[in-house]
Amino acid sequence: MVLRALFLRPPDPAPQAAEGAGLQQPARRRWRWLVWLRWAVIGAVWAGFAGGLLFLWLIYDLPRPEQAFEAARRPSLRLVDRSGQLFASFGDVVGEPLHLVELPPFLPAAVVAIEDRRFYRHHGIDLLGVARAAWTDLFAGHVVQGGSTLTQQVAKTLFLSGARTWRRKAQELLLTLWLEEHFTKREILEIWLNRVYFGAGAWGVDAAARLYFGISARRLVLWQAAMLAGLPKAPSRFNPLANPEAAKARARQVLAAMVAVGAIRPEVAKQAAGAMALASPAAKAEAGWFADWVAEELQPVLPPGKDALVHTTLDLRMQRVVENSLTGLLQGPGAEAGVGQGAVVILEAASGAVRAMAGGRSYRQSPFNRATLAHRQPGSTFKPFVWLTALEHGATPEAQVLDAPLRIGAWQPENFEKHYLGHVSLQEALAQSANTAAVRLLLQSGGPEAVARVAHRLGIESTLPENASLALGTGEVSVLEITAAYAPFFNGGRRVTPTGLAALDIDGKATPLSQKAPRQVISREHAAMMARMLAAVVEEGTGRAAAVRGRRVAGKTGTTQDFRDAWFIGETEGLLIGIWLGNDDGTPMRGVTGGSLPARLFHEIAAALPPAGGERAREVAHPARQPT
Repeated sequence: MVLRALFLRPPDPAPQAAEGAGLQQPARRRWRWLVWLRWAVIGAVWAGFAGGLLFLWLIYDLPRPEQAFEAARRPSLRLVDRSGQLFASFGDVVGEPLHLVELPPFLPAAVVAIEDRRFYRHHGIDLLGVARAAWTDLFAGHVVQGGSTLTQQVAKTLFLSGARTWRRKAQELLLTLWLEEHFTKREILEIWLNRVYFGAGAWGVDAAARLYFGISARRLVLWQAAMLAGLPKAPSRFNPLANPEAAKARARQVLAAMVAVGAIRPEVAKQAAGAMALASPAAKAEAGWFADWVAEELQPVLPPGKDALVHTTLDLRMQRVVENSLTGLLQGPGAEAGVGQGAVVILEAASGAVRAMAGGRSYRQSPFNRATLAHRQPGSTFKPFVWLTALEHGATPEAQVLDAPLRIGAWQPENFEKHYLGHVSLQEALAQSANTAAVRLLLQSGGPEAVARVAHRLGIESTLPENASLALGTGEVSVLEITAAYAPFFNGGRRVTPTGLAALDIDGKATPLSQKAPRQVISREHAAMMARMLAAVVEEGTGRAAAVRGRRVAGKTGTTQDFRDAWFIGETEGLLIGIWLGNDDGTPMRGVTGGSLPARLFHEIAAALPPAGGERAREVAHPARQPT
């Protein structure tokens, strides 16, 4: 009867009024109450219906929680130098999945202290923590503290995107409740430790420990654990490799939080803070250009979907020398002379193994690799290919060539200082970088086609001009390309292929990466002659600034028109060092020649490198001393 009354229209009160006004007011109040009750029931039905639709809208695209631990990730690619030191990583690096019993107890304690102090007391959503964070943010005027629990962070990490919407937040709450229902607190903490992002491509605490400290998470000490626990808040800002001081400051905050919750004593925290030791970023080599170049080389041999550890030819000691020397030159005398950029490569003359590579003044400011991708005119550093062509046509270093004004049609090549040597030996002409002598040698040795064939045979792959200006280096080449093409002059005549790869480690099994074997492209006799003439360039010619006391140095300077490019390519101790200085837009420098700043930079780099084997290295580099 009550339900029927809810949906019936109340009777007309007029008849009641005829019987007595005393009965009219109670009847009206009773029917008014029934009307309100009827609308309340209708509203509840519609609210339930709308709530159901809202719930369906929230969950229709939620991932299945059971499949979260099988989520796909990008395969990782880690690069180590010759000594096994990690210097670059690509993709998602994931370490071993570890249980809490395998980790030092202060690691999970540090995480709970800094991320979610009430973790063991709430049921996934910490209302007290949310209220405290809201009050702190309101008082500060901006967001300074979050209220997310570890369980909520697991829900976000495993299931959801980083979108900041009300719908995503509601989904996070639903998944948080699901996690609390299906996992214990210890299991949730294990999931967090193994799946949260610690920056630099490292997912999980074991990957982070290996990346930042070179050890398994099982072996972390207290200050290292505190540093890792502080990373997830802002992985880039607190990265120990990029910003050691910020990482230390954050670790001290974590230690203070551990003291506040009673996880450690104050004196233990003080001792751990004093034990922190991280290398300064200035002491670390970026090696970003080398890493990008090697990663590109690897693509044809990488198995799809597999994590890989790559042993490279990089020598981080040499890399630091190269980067620090180039940076110092560009910031000092280079800046005064209008030099905006530079590139340097070091490779072994015997094998083509690249030991160091700098593609500019700063990889972070410009990852464009000027050592491999930029093509510039080499100027007089191309002349050795002209001289070699002359040797193969019967000339010797002692043979005479005329250095005097010359005209070919409308073109009249000139020497740099308008000074001419007259009849001079090939060795002296190369040492003094005589331009007209170079053009005459080219014409006497078969012309530009013959010289181009010799250059291509030694490793120059770029297209070269088909006219006599080729003798003066008017073609365009890369630093790595022309530096490697000098290798036959110093290794007995064998062409090498530049490489940065040594071995590939898949699933713990290391396999050497096959490379093109050096092959004989010129005679050992001609190689010895070229090495001797290039040594004269440093001993008595334009490359004197490159000389290093106590070492035999050979090489060639190069300068292009209007001082747009300055080069020095040289060899010492079996290592080839190629250097280019200039500006990306071709703006002229102020009087910079190959014999000035590039030769001085070569000297600085070569002098800082350790001896590469003494007499044995010199014999490899200068085959004139070997029997033919």
